[in-house]
Amino acid sequence: MTGISGDLGLAIRTCFVFLFVLLFAGVVVPASQLEALTWKNFFWLGLSGVTTAGSWIFYYKAIKMGDVSTVALIDKGSVIVAVLLAWWILREAITPAKLAGAGLIALGLVVISRG
Repeated sequence: MTGISGDLGLAIRTCFVFLFVLLFAGVVVPASQLEALTWKNFFWLGLSGVTTAGSWIFYYKAIKMGDVSTVALIDKGSVIVAVLLAWWILREAITPAKLAGAGLIALGLVVISRG
């Protein structure tokens, strides 16, 4: 993209994401689900939204400051962090398939970072 800042691009992209998700939810989510929402749900969903926004902002800032290949490489490492946090916090089992997948991602990160 040329002629606009990354911040403006992110804001416009986020508006399109919002509209698409709102339309999607309007079509597939039963209205009765709204009654099931609690303040605790709103809190955790809001916190998730704030962290997602922060992630997107820092991702685009990092792309602006560095090589896309390096930034994307670091971003993909988040899968390994997610697997470990799911095991540690949510007590999800780390199956051989998950372990192999995370190991392959880690190996791929090493290979790409050296190339």
